[in-house]
Amino acid sequence: MPRPRHIAIVMDGNGRWASERHRPRVFGHRAGVKAVRRTVEAVIARGIESLTLFAFSSENWSRPATEVNALMDLFLKAMRRETEELSKHGVRIRFIGDRVRFAPELREQMAACESMTLANSRLNLNIAVNYGGRLDIVQAARRLAERAATGQLDPADIDEACFSAEIALAEQPAPDLFIRTGGEHRISNFLLWQIAYTELHFSPALWPDFDALRLDQALLDYASRERRFGKTPEQVRQQSTVA
Repeated sequence: MPRPRHIAIVMDGNGRWASERHRPRVFGHRAGVKAVRRTVEAVIARGIESLTLFAFSSENWSRPATEVNALMDLFLKAMRRETEELSKHGVRIRFIGDRVRFAPELREQMAACESMTLANSRLNLNIAVNYGGRLDIVQAARRLAERAATGQLDPADIDEACFSAEIALAEQPAPDLFIRTGGEHRISNFLLWQIAYTELHFSPALWPDFDALRLDQALLDYASRERRFGKTPEQVRQQSTVA
């Protein structure tokens, strides 16, 4: 059965999960941390190379200050608690997104997590925080423009490969499978450049309920797809026969 090398997940539904239980939203976010742990363990067990989780979007700052503050505190505690264990399992942690708005303590902890796990190679765990796909593209364009303005780059040499090298996660394979939990059918400004040919799977499960069984359902769905990348079905079948 074909397996994705890289899975990207929008972890949606923490607040609704808490509301269904008549609890505050932060209760759902805490339960969501447990779902992250289960998912990382399941992904490792299935031999997948990279996992990218959308933890906090650039638009999430507009949420109530109490919720944002609770999320920041939860991030900090989770990193302190989980990093050593993840490192023991060969997980390399990387944060993508703009860290400027985060408190110094949180930025320092992110850097410490990345440094502690730098040599690991069993799983690339990418955590998107204060991330937006459009901003990712704009920042890449700005870097190329700056190089062109100083004469380091000929604008005529800018192509898709050149641009892709400036985008977040450029050194990892593009996501093969995108999963969004919570029943919504949106990309929500996540990895817009990277998911051009990614297979999309929308799970009705709220994120705190996501587990290995639901991951396997997504993997089965992925395995049933014919990935053509612009080719005809006949070309894909011919290529598969030759391989």
